[in-house]
Amino acid sequence: MTGTPDVVIVLTTIGAAADADAFAAQLVEERLAACVSVLPPMVSHYRWQGAIERDDERLVLIKTTASRVQAIEARFDDLHPYDTPELLVLPVAGGGAAYLEWLVSSLDNRE
Repeated sequence: MTGTPDVVIVLTTIGAAADADAFAAQLVEERLAACVSVLPPMVSHYRWQGAIERDDERLVLIKTTASRVQAIEARFDDLHPYDTPELLVLPVAGGGAAYLEWLVSSLDNRE
């Protein structure tokens, strides 16, 4: 296994009724993400504006590089349906060399 300090996973959630597929496809189309995985519906419990909330959501895993996180955050303003979307960046400590190479090359605009 090989690690690369530039590869990250960005986590966000999106309402279960939202068009998560279009959201994911747009990030890949714009080469902001090599792959976006949309997980099945789940239930989230959280505090928002002083109240405990419960919502059906989907977890979205965005595989990208650290250098693209700022651009992803900027695109959330247009693409993400939430006013305050979750955006957590997790560094990737290791992985298969071939997969990591594919991930980075998928973001290359020269392809």
